Amino acid sequence: MSTPPLRLFFALPCPEDIRAPLAAWRDGLAIDGQPVTAANLHLTLAFLGAVPRARKAELLALGAGLPRTPFELFLDRLERWRNGILHLAPTNIPPALPSLVQALQDALQVGGFETERRPFRPHLTLARHCRRAPEATARFAWPARELVLYSSENGPHGVHYRAIGRWPLDGEPLRND
Repeated sequence: MSTPPLRLFFALPCPEDIRAPLAAWRDGLAIDGQPVTAANLHLTLAFLGAVPRARKAELLALGAGLPRTPFELFLDRLERWRNGILHLAPTNIPPALPSLVQALQDALQVGGFETERRPFRPHLTLARHCRRAPEATARFAWPARELVLYSSENGPHGVHYRAIGRWPLDGEPLRND
C-alpha cells in the first residue's frame, strides 16, 4: 500500500491579531454561503495540489531560499467571483507581493513542481458558495511577516490547514541554528 500524497500550498497566514476581528466582521455580514473557518484564513501564493511525501524536503529547501521582504497589504475590496467565492482583495498591491509570487513560481518550475496556471489574484477567501456579495466596506491592514507551506488535511470537523514549513519575512538571511 502506498503512502497518500500531501495536498500542499504556499500562503501568507492571516495574522492572529486581525484574524478574530476579520472573522467577526465577516460573521456580521448577511452572507448566504459557507464561511471559511477563522483558523484557515490565508492568502494563497501557489497551490501545488497532490505532492508525493518524498518531495516535502525539496519544498522546505525551496521555501528557505525565497526572498523574504516584509510588506503590508490593505484588504479593502469585498467581491464575489462567479464561482461563489466571497473574498477581500487589495486595491493596491505592494511590489514585494508579486515579486515573492514570481520567485516562488520560478523556483517551483525549476524544481519540476506543477502549479495552477491561473494568473495570481491576491485575495482572502471569506466564504464559499455565495450567491451574492453583501454591501459592505472594509479596510483591514495585513502585515505580511511570514511565508508558510501548508498541508490541507480532512478531519472529522472539516478541512484543517497544517503548517509544515514556516519562514519569516524579515529581510534577514535564514540562520541554521
